[in-house]
Amino acid sequence: MRSRSNSGVKLDNYARMVHQTILRHQDPVTGLLPGSPDQPHAWVRDNVYSILSVWALSLAYRKNADRDEDKAKAYELEQSVVKLMRGILQCIMRQLDKVEKFKYSRSTSDSLHAKYSTMTCATVVGDDQWGHLQVDATSLFLLFLAQMTASGLHIIYTQDEVDVVQNLMFYIEAAYKVADYGMWERGDKTNQGITEINASSIGMAKAALEALDDLNLFGAKGGPGSVVHALADDIQHCQSILTSMLPRASISKEVDAGVLAIISYPAFAVEDMGIVNMTKEEIISKLQGRYGCCRFLRDGHKTPKEDPNRLYYESAELKLFENIECEWPLFWTYLILDGIFINSPEQVQEYQEALEGILIKQKDGIRLVPELYSVPPEKVEEECVNPHSVERIPMGKCPLKWGQSLYILGNLLSEGFLAPGEIDPLNRRFSTILKPDVVVQVSVLAESEEIKELLLKNSIDVETVADIHPIHVQPSRVLSHIYARLGRNPRLGLTGRPYRRIGVLGTSKFYIIRNTMFTFTPEFIDHQQFYLALDNKMIVEMLRTEIAYLSSRWRMTGRPTVTFPISQSMLTEDHSDLDPAVLATLKKLQDGYYGGARIQTGKLSEFLTTSCCAHLSFLDGKGSGSMSRHEEAYDDDELDGDGYVHELRCDDEADDLAQYLDHLLAHAAPKKAKQPAAGGLGRFKAVATKTKEMVTLKNKAQNLDVHDVNMYLSNKLFRSRQPSLNLNLPDKSVPEETQVPELSVPTDSGIPRDASGAIDHSALALLLKDMQSLQDQADILHILFKDKGMDWDTRLHGKGTTVRSLLTVLYEKAGELKHWSLIRMISGMLKKKVEELDSACSDLLAHQKHLTVGLPPEPREKTITAPIPPDQLSALIDEASDNNISVAILTQEIMVYLAMSIRTQPSLFSEMFRLRIGLIIQVMATELAQSLNCSGEEATESLMSLSPSELKNLLHHILSGKEFGVQRSVRELDDGVSPAISIHQIGYAGTTKSERAGISKLKSDMKMAEHRLSLTDPFKSIRSQSLEIENIESGRYRLPSIESLDIPESIPGVKDTRHGQWLRRRRLDGALNRVPVGFYQKVWKILQKCHGLSIEGFVLPSSTTREMTPGEIKFSVHVETVLNRVPQPEYRQLLVEAILVLTMLADVDIPNIGSIIHVEKIVHQANDMFYKDQRDLGAEEHILEKDPATGVCKLLYDSAPSGRFGSMTYLTKAVAVYVQDFLPSGSCAVQ
Repeated sequence: MRSRSNSGVKLDNYARMVHQTILRHQDPVTGLLPGSPDQPHAWVRDNVYSILSVWALSLAYRKNADRDEDKAKAYELEQSVVKLMRGILQCIMRQLDKVEKFKYSRSTSDSLHAKYSTMTCATVVGDDQWGHLQVDATSLFLLFLAQMTASGLHIIYTQDEVDVVQNLMFYIEAAYKVADYGMWERGDKTNQGITEINASSIGMAKAALEALDDLNLFGAKGGPGSVVHALADDIQHCQSILTSMLPRASISKEVDAGVLAIISYPAFAVEDMGIVNMTKEEIISKLQGRYGCCRFLRDGHKTPKEDPNRLYYESAELKLFENIECEWPLFWTYLILDGIFINSPEQVQEYQEALEGILIKQKDGIRLVPELYSVPPEKVEEECVNPHSVERIPMGKCPLKWGQSLYILGNLLSEGFLAPGEIDPLNRRFSTILKPDVVVQVSVLAESEEIKELLLKNSIDVETVADIHPIHVQPSRVLSHIYARLGRNPRLGLTGRPYRRIGVLGTSKFYIIRNTMFTFTPEFIDHQQFYLALDNKMIVEMLRTEIAYLSSRWRMTGRPTVTFPISQSMLTEDHSDLDPAVLATLKKLQDGYYGGARIQTGKLSEFLTTSCCAHLSFLDGKGSGSMSRHEEAYDDDELDGDGYVHELRCDDEADDLAQYLDHLLAHAAPKKAKQPAAGGLGRFKAVATKTKEMVTLKNKAQNLDVHDVNMYLSNKLFRSRQPSLNLNLPDKSVPEETQVPELSVPTDSGIPRDASGAIDHSALALLLKDMQSLQDQADILHILFKDKGMDWDTRLHGKGTTVRSLLTVLYEKAGELKHWSLIRMISGMLKKKVEELDSACSDLLAHQKHLTVGLPPEPREKTITAPIPPDQLSALIDEASDNNISVAILTQEIMVYLAMSIRTQPSLFSEMFRLRIGLIIQVMATELAQSLNCSGEEATESLMSLSPSELKNLLHHILSGKEFGVQRSVRELDDGVSPAISIHQIGYAGTTKSERAGISKLKSDMKMAEHRLSLTDPFKSIRSQSLEIENIESGRYRLPSIESLDIPESIPGVKDTRHGQWLRRRRLDGALNRVPVGFYQKVWKILQKCHGLSIEGFVLPSSTTREMTPGEIKFSVHVETVLNRVPQPEYRQLLVEAILVLTMLADVDIPNIGSIIHVEKIVHQANDMFYKDQRDLGAEEHILEKDPATGVCKLLYDSAPSGRFGSMTYLTKAVAVYVQDFLPSGSCAVQ
């Protein structure tokens, strides 16, 4: 018999250790591991981590087998791993009703449990008796299910289990917007059961989705039916939220050692090495001690000062735990593994030596990793004064199986028994390696032959939708319907993926469905429900945004391919040429560089070989996909010669989709020429059949919410216009001047009234026929809408002509004429909702931004801090807008634009934690009023008349802090509908105040002065129809404008070019809640030295620092909430400047600066000094006019911060006077 090799002996030692510490406790029936001998509950997270060492040991035995017994031992260990993983799967399968509910509700009461009974796999505590919602635990299970399957283990046995795993992927796919209890099961660190968005959960979910995507769960033996799919857009959402959060771990934890699991082994979820290193340094510098790392700052768990009789902490109690938090050796095992994976032997050695010093050695020589080290009660004071000085004692579980397992894994790797690639067969460890530049392929398609000809005239050669056969083009919502079938399993009560939009990463692939090649148009082209898609500049802008997003986020094999269809709406009004914005974009695309990305344009067929292609086999009738298993199979005799399915025995929705695809595949193909049928009858029959098929197909398409059917179904049958309701609409061919005759209603008679003097609504409805102007028709319909409601029958054309139907026709007409204020108005009346409003809201919230809608102050201004369903969101916006349609519709639009900006340029939003949409609208109107030198009402009207692309442009300029001008365009527009306003950047301006104040400003000011000279009069000549209805009496029935906007008049005084510049800057910064970098940390310091700051009667008490640490988002939001009580943005900004001066005192060596500091008193004192100095210098009274609301000199609002008369100079003097009693005598501390 061969002697045992040295490595074999070592492995046997590890096997003994694994058996003694882990396998000895495994339940023989379920395979689960209990928390500890006296705690029979099995936690999902602990179980997965604990079995890792068993899996690693089995791999080591297989690799280093000296003799047959080693192979047998390897197999036995492997089966222990399979048993445990299947045990967890059993627990989950008993709770599938929760998985199903959670996909839609994302509620804590519908979540999978975090721990189960070790003996029976049953639940052990109620839904509300534990912090069960822990996305990272479910994700960790799925990640290792993928890694172990890839290493050759067979864990999933049946197709039903495949569907369960697929649905678990849907359970975690929205992790980026799910607030959960996190790794430590507590949520917010006050331990009061408040959920929050956790970086550790998002990272683990991202890793699990990436690992499982396109993985065959049956391993090498599986067919296409056992492959699971993840959506790339969900993965990238997780990625961008992670990037924006780290190194912060959540709203209440500025740093958390649990994040080590996602920046390194096992998740490797962060792709930017800079963020990985910064996060690791934060953890080591703030949390590391002599016995491991604390979990997070002020963690009271098992410290001597924690009250063991209650779960939660009082807010002010957290300060007690500072410097005495327990230290966990567990985190050093992560850092050892991290050192191995980044190939840093020094790091491995450093942490192995430190760990060896604190392990607990047993008599049999086995070393154990204790759960944590705590400060002995008698030494608490000593440790508080000198952190990390006293000897600590081990407490909690010994060993902590999770830590023990990772310790053994680290040893097996560092001693060479395993290579990193063997326990990471899916190569997650390479996530930080730089990816090559992405080339985005763009294929332009023409909707019809006519458009193809027009493009050819402009030397752009494209194919039509019909030319590309056998490839099929469909809108993205069909792909959403297809994915909604994924993982559907009626026997288990699983409905598949919730119907959700699919982003640009999902639509940029080719798909093989039922052996046919499909490509899908991007989601933004599909905005049929809302008016954004009516603006071609907006479509082009969205294309640019999506291409930029693709080039930075594409991670799949093959290049992304964007299919961009050119439809009738992208032509000029007379259909003689392309819209200039679209044409310019197509030319740019051909140049090979667009939106910061490399572009390749060409035909779809040329891109097949270089593109990414996904095979969605679950819709294949004959495959082992889900449709064939559950009595939904197609029988052979049901198929006619074309493979067309007549009958599908399954639920209606699947029926719609399956039949839609069948019709599409059976009848879109050009048929081989058959023998011509005899006579005309045969031809007639053929046409009749074709028509019937197309009508069926169109109905199916509408059931699936596909609106622009004509683009995707090549048939001229449906090209005819909708029947008109014979409103007397202006004819496009008539020259504009003749289209606006005087109103037929004489001015004196006004609105028709009946005998009692009330409005005669029927007569008013009849007036609609005589009105020529769209605006007048809208006004009349608005009266009818307000007084009679949406479904009142006007009986204009017999029965059934409701206000709603007339508004719909008017909406379409206004859309054709691009009359934006009317389009917005009518879509508000028709309650049209932005389709992705709730996802825009969720995106902003996921980036840790709170939203407010409505104008300040509270309670009118409503705050949104957690995702809410679309209907509730719309209702909340309507309520906050005081049911003002204009404000409500602009709020929706701006929310969508903010979400678009935060996706592509998150840096614009740094140091802003609350986005106040009502104030942003107010500032936009103010900008227009100031730049166009017009009244508030005119500015409001101009704002409503901006096209979506101009509105987004204005918002972007406001956010970016760059100087820009707003200019009325002097040329008359072709359609004469809304006055054109152009927004352009002026010169270069930096983003910090000091840069903005520099010489570069002079150039831009001179430019602005030039523009203003050209702005004064030309506009009056082109006031179009929309402004000509003043003669409807007294304006009571004008469409509502945004009366509630408080738009300040421009400042009187000298017409200096720099005039109003600082006021404007302060107004913008105040409305956007923009503060200097590090401001909130400085406020935290100053609160340590006083009893609180009072702002307009609202106190920010110093006790907040006892709960919150300086870097917490929670603290920043708290300070912001107090500041937001101030309704005027410019005054709020002066208060911020005053606090900034105060914070300089935090660095002065004085114990305290008084009780409660009244910040507004400091501002008013500074204002009085400023006023006195200006009067002494002979300034006239009208220049020194005071703001009636605050009593502050308007000129002070417009003073630069620095300089002899700068605002900071006066604020510093005022602070010095205010706190002089507390300053050290005899020295000038404030310098």
